[in-house]
Amino acid sequence: MITLKRLDQQDARLLIEGAAAKAREIGIPMCIAITDESGNLIAFERMDGGKISSVIVSQDKAYTAAAARKATHEYNAACVPGNLVFGIHTSQGGRLCVVGGGLPVVVDGEVVGGIGLSSGSPQQDMDCAQAGIDHFNSDRA
Repeated sequence: MITLKRLDQQDARLLIEGAAAKAREIGIPMCIAITDESGNLIAFERMDGGKISSVIVSQDKAYTAAAARKATHEYNAACVPGNLVFGIHTSQGGRLCVVGGGLPVVVDGEVVGGIGLSSGSPQQDMDCAQAGIDHFNSDRA
């Protein structure tokens, strides 16, 4: 039997709170998605002004980070013509996202979910995702 750690709604709210606070600080309204360890959506917030196109992108970033257990920007760096991983972004029905802004959520060395943000630049999305994780971790400490 396998025992899994999984984010709950309170955890998801903490991740969203931290990410949204950073988004407000930088003045970019974001779409923020939180998934469980399998990449299934458990919470979502579209801040007032978050881009409509970013609703799906943020969810795909969170899906990728959790299901693949890798940050989306790591795929971006590897997914270039000539590399063996090039084309992976077309797998999973196009859901595998290689744009920065998706991070796995790790607890005790185990991926328990993913956070994905979209509406800013990839670096802004990454910064806000990291702020969500930092807020989550500080609350757990």
